[in-house]
Amino acid sequence: QVQVVESGGGLVQPGGSLRLSCAASGSIFTIYAMGWYRQAPGKQRELVATITSDDSTNYADSVKGRFTISRDNAKNTMYLQMNSLKPEDTAVYYCNADLLAFTIPRTRRLYWGQGTQVTVSS
Repeated sequence: QVQVVESGGGLVQPGGSLRLSCAASGSIFTIYAMGWYRQAPGKQRELVATITSDDSTNYADSVKGRFTISRDNAKNTMYLQMNSLKPEDTAVYYCNADLLAFTIPRTRRLYWGQGTQVTVSS
């Protein structure tokens, strides 16, 4: 069994900051890439940022310079530091993990969390 759980969402004023966490747990053999996505009401889910096992990162243009993705491989946890938040950042934020689980046979697949709400409003 593998679980991916996000935390850290909430209500913040424009210009404020939040730090999201994404923890993967269970029978994990290794985690390859992890990523953050978001979905605003009435819109499709979109990429926010990704990070590989060797810390190579990729960001959506809309968050470059404001958001920072990082991971702690020892804890199987990924973070998203969000600064200078804007109302248009309001969305449900989801994380995923591309991982190999201790299943028989070994199976590599993408696991998604349930999402955490981020609301940027005054």
